[in-house]
Amino acid sequence: MKKLMYPFLLVLISAVLAACGADDESKSADKKEETKTAETDQQDQQKQMEEMKKKMDKQKLDEEKTVAIVNEKKILGREYNSVLTSSQMMYQQMGQDPTTKDAAKKIKEQTLDSLVGQTLLLQEADKKGYKASDEEVKKQLEETKGQFKDDKEFETAMKQAGLNPDSLEKEIANNIKYTKYINGEIKPGEVTDAEIQKFYDEYASQGGAEGQEPPKLEEVKPQIKQQLEQQKQQDMLVKHVEELKKSAKIDIKV
Repeated sequence: MKKLMYPFLLVLISAVLAACGADDESKSADKKEETKTAETDQQDQQKQMEEMKKKMDKQKLDEEKTVAIVNEKKILGREYNSVLTSSQMMYQQMGQDPTTKDAAKKIKEQTLDSLVGQTLLLQEADKKGYKASDEEVKKQLEETKGQFKDDKEFETAMKQAGLNPDSLEKEIANNIKYTKYINGEIKPGEVTDAEIQKFYDEYASQGGAEGQEPPKLEEVKPQIKQQLEQQKQQDMLVKHVEELKKSAKIDIKV
């Protein structure tokens, strides 16, 4: 099933995870750096990472290139590259190579589909008057910075995501507007007790097969309900975007 997420959210999650992963690798390397074997392994790993980055960078487009036009709104290469980078990171975190022929094709299709969908949703948000105040942007910017240990790590994450302070604030404003629109216009259907019970039974069955004792339904019911609500909202969102596409003028340029 297709999933829509505003680019900045996806990029931020990937950047945070990448930073955490880098810290873990650094600690591990510190413990083993006394041995020659560890140093060789570290050099080999570093070389592999550099080679992978070169392959991934080849999939990027010129920042000023028009990737698509959605109802006269141009989507540029820099926007494409931000989503592309985050998608590549997610593939790596799942243990997959994002540079294989099949993976590269899927990532390109997903990136374009995501950008078109997000553009359509933001256009609808503008039509309905959803906005992000300066105060809201400032608050979320501070919360975002707070996820990093210092300004240097934050700036590195921004650079990796292809963002600068101005473009970051724009992304945050769009994200706030996007979230307001989704919460205001895409209401998830009611989750029934029968749906919760079915989800729990499948979850408990899987845990039992793995020899794990599942928690009682009462303990996890709120989390299950929230997850099912989010799933229903996601399904509605995908259908909503497909409806918007029917009356939209979309011209893919790559």
